[in-house]
Amino acid sequence: MTTRYTDQVLDWYARNQRDLPWRSAAATPWSVLVSEIMLQQTPVSRVLPAHAAWLARWPTPAALAAEPAGEAIRQWGRLGYPRRALRLHETATILTTRHGGQVPADLDALLALPGIGSYTAAAVASFAFGQRHAVLDTNVRRVLARLVAGQPRPAIATSVAERRLAASLLPAEPAVAARWSVAVMELGALVCSAASPRCAACPVARECAWLAAGRPQQAGPAPRRGQRYDGTDRQCRGRLLAVLRDSGCPVPFAALSAAWADQVQLARALDGLVADGLADPLPDGRYALPGHAPAAEPALTAGNPGRTEP
Repeated sequence: MTTRYTDQVLDWYARNQRDLPWRSAAATPWSVLVSEIMLQQTPVSRVLPAHAAWLARWPTPAALAAEPAGEAIRQWGRLGYPRRALRLHETATILTTRHGGQVPADLDALLALPGIGSYTAAAVASFAFGQRHAVLDTNVRRVLARLVAGQPRPAIATSVAERRLAASLLPAEPAVAARWSVAVMELGALVCSAASPRCAACPVARECAWLAAGRPQQAGPAPRRGQRYDGTDRQCRGRLLAVLRDSGCPVPFAALSAAWADQVQLARALDGLVADGLADPLPDGRYALPGHAPAAEPALTAGNPGRTEP
């Protein structure tokens, strides 16, 4: 359907959209998928250089799948939440072996990939393939909560009613619906922000139920603030992973131990990295990124005397 919001939001987007590489006409579905994984809990400003470097190194899923998983973690650098790098490597392997090296357009096939939930699958299907799906990220949910429901912010969990509302607002033509989805997302990011909405610049201000009600505040507790980082297990994990990333070979435990003063916390964080598949313990007590363990030296035989000491 075409709503009274459609033309205003699409016209605004045509004039104000950011020039992002994963939105260009030349962007591949792989570029879109990589961007959506990187953008989870990470701002665009940090993703832009990481996305460019990733695509320069691995322009296709097959290129990434051909390298060890540890290289994905190394390339991920300090982008945060490095398990996303492992999921991308797993996804690249599956795309190469089961999908001919291509990102599938089918929503169910996307949902079957590692680390791909309902939002990411809908986003890739919409933005990479021009399909008609409701794409509900934080920005979209906030715009719809204010514009239609008159609430300053959405509930913590996405409801069935929200999904139905978002679907009801989609234009009928798939390509227009896909553009609408990214336009509403951009409106939430640039104008209808959480802390300082610029209502005077909003193309649908006259239609906004929240603005008409005088911008009431939400009843109940305020949203939780971001988690403290300094001194946390997450910071410790990041330090240990940095040691592994910055080394071209397995590192002894002593090198990891020197990276963090609290040895009890260090041991806990290191166990977590191993459990999450981000670090591999070696029989000699060293640690390595996944797939970076040195090859076992061949056993000595009569035909293989090994190295002769001087």
